[in-house]
Amino acid sequence: MSTRNRRAPPSSSSSSANRLPIPQNPNKKAMAAKPQVAKKRTALCDVTNQRNGSQIGSRSSASSSKPMVPCTTKVVKTKKETSTFISNHGLSGNVFLASLSSKSSILVPFSDTSISGTVESIETIATNHSPNSRGIIRKRDIFTDTVTIEEVLDIDNNLTDPQFCATIASDIYKYLLESEFLGFQVNRRPSVDFMETVQKDINSGMRAILIDWLVEVAEEFRLVPETLFLTVNYVDRYLSGNVMKRQRLQLLGVACMMIAAKYEEIHVPEVEEFCYITDNTYFKDEVLKMESDVLNHLKFEMTAPTAMCFLRRFCSVAEMTSEVPPLLFQYLAHYIGELSLLEYSMLGYAPSLIAASATFLAKYILSPSQKPWNSTLRHYTTYQASDLCDCVKVLHHLCCNGSGSNLAAVREKYCQHKYKFVAKKYCPQSIPPEFFHDLSN
Repeated sequence: MSTRNRRAPPSSSSSSANRLPIPQNPNKKAMAAKPQVAKKRTALCDVTNQRNGSQIGSRSSASSSKPMVPCTTKVVKTKKETSTFISNHGLSGNVFLASLSSKSSILVPFSDTSISGTVESIETIATNHSPNSRGIIRKRDIFTDTVTIEEVLDIDNNLTDPQFCATIASDIYKYLLESEFLGFQVNRRPSVDFMETVQKDINSGMRAILIDWLVEVAEEFRLVPETLFLTVNYVDRYLSGNVMKRQRLQLLGVACMMIAAKYEEIHVPEVEEFCYITDNTYFKDEVLKMESDVLNHLKFEMTAPTAMCFLRRFCSVAEMTSEVPPLLFQYLAHYIGELSLLEYSMLGYAPSLIAASATFLAKYILSPSQKPWNSTLRHYTTYQASDLCDCVKVLHHLCCNGSGSNLAAVREKYCQHKYKFVAKKYCPQSIPPEFFHDLSN
């Protein structure tokens, strides 16, 4: 492990600032220099962003503070049936359903050579907000559309670059989709209402402040995006089953980031560096103890599908089927995906749905006059355009209102030159309703 050069800590006057500094030399490539220690950052003041005794309110939520739990539905093409709607908030669209019964079949994307549609019945358990009940059993029908070979492009035909994993890519994403639906049973998915049913001393605004700070820490340490998404997954899963005091919420964040970095990174920041970046608010022993508590609560189940897992795949599909600048499109989709991390209500949506919706919205922002969805995206994501409607609208709201947010770490990150200034791209104020119409039967 390489040794990081430490910089002198900031003056004492900076410790009262509630905004954390942006990393220096943002245009400097990560591979061109040795990793450097992160600047000493101020504590989060018990994650309330207090200054002189006043509390800065967190940004307004794109929706209600309670998680959105609309139903899961697929548009029928091969057989006319109606799926059961489950909605606590009167919304429709695809979201993550809490669990599958032992007799259920698993939703997997159909193969590239499939000609006719298939119908699979899945017994699902939709999460219930009642603290005395785990859920209500519902039955949903999954329909895969009839396609022809000409309608769907084969994106797994690159056999020369081993990084594409062309021969096993389809199997990998089948497994990820299966893991996504089975995640609740093996404790890989957070609860969608833990703030209301478990936590007493923290709220969704404090969670957003913590994640906003973790975005800057990840940028300072030059961590890969997967590490950030996995960190948030660990934080939410731990909070789903453990009451947390606000004074220790930042400790949980750095411990989860250290675990995620060990899972994803080649060069992992040392424990002392995580203590240093919290302005030495916590000692090394405290960080290690919290790391142990997190690992034991999660039962060392560290592999979990996040939106970033699917986003890379979906971006590749969009780039091959549309005339979009590849790097610009990827950064824009990643920007939208990271905005979703701040929103507590987004826990009600499956990671694959968030990734598909971010792909949809990124295509729309870059080409507002063209319909974003096509048969190839439908094939590889397993989502119809209508399935994305609710999630896209929430993400669209976040994009349009991100500039006025008090939590600006994600926007400031993607306003840099190395990310092609995608956060400054104009986002149309509305999306034509016809863009959510499913492809003609």
